[in-house]
Amino acid sequence: MKRRWAGLAWLTIILLPSLAFAHGVAGKDASYLQQVDGVRLIPFLYLGAKHMVTGYDHLLFLAGVIFFLYRLRDVALYASLFALGHSLTLMGSVLLGWRANAHLVDAVIGLSVAYKAYENIGGFKALGITLDGRLAVLGFGLVHGLGLATKLQELSLSPNGLALNMVGFNVGVELGQLAALTLMVLLFALWRSTPSFERSARGANLLLMTAGFVLCGYQLAGYWIT
Repeated sequence: MKRRWAGLAWLTIILLPSLAFAHGVAGKDASYLQQVDGVRLIPFLYLGAKHMVTGYDHLLFLAGVIFFLYRLRDVALYASLFALGHSLTLMGSVLLGWRANAHLVDAVIGLSVAYKAYENIGGFKALGITLDGRLAVLGFGLVHGLGLATKLQELSLSPNGLALNMVGFNVGVELGQLAALTLMVLLFALWRSTPSFERSARGANLLLMTAGFVLCGYQLAGYWIT
């Protein structure tokens, strides 16, 4: 079992670098967004949903958040706090011009994944540290929203219709999150019904923590290189 988790950890370290630098709005999507002049709600909604369901960093964090949440109302509460946080900074950053270095923001997003996994294995409790998980999820939601915003700020978006387009993009992000979260909740429910969950939970969170630190490290490397 230890060899299996070690192998998965090394695989994570090998594969995540390409993902860390590939994640963003690029290619045909970027070209389309830069050509838009006026309100285009549906395309922005679609791209918002697409960005969320392909945003591995956001999905890893959400997986950590719901890992030990057994009640749907708890899942709904934490998902709502996360959505509130990233909606505020996504809309505010793009519309009001708040700017931050994309590499540093993504590094903190990587740390958010590691933080949640460390909390899941009882790391903070062992240190005698008591944290309010709700405030942490809301706070990291603000950072994740800023990360989404930096991807759009790299493009030359037309100010004509931008406010409504951003509403569409944000709604798309929320719909994408809902779809991804629904699938994850179902998969976790199936996993928890098997004997392997108790045996694998700690190892899975260690792997999740490894992924978070790898994402953080590569983004910091990108910051210093560029």
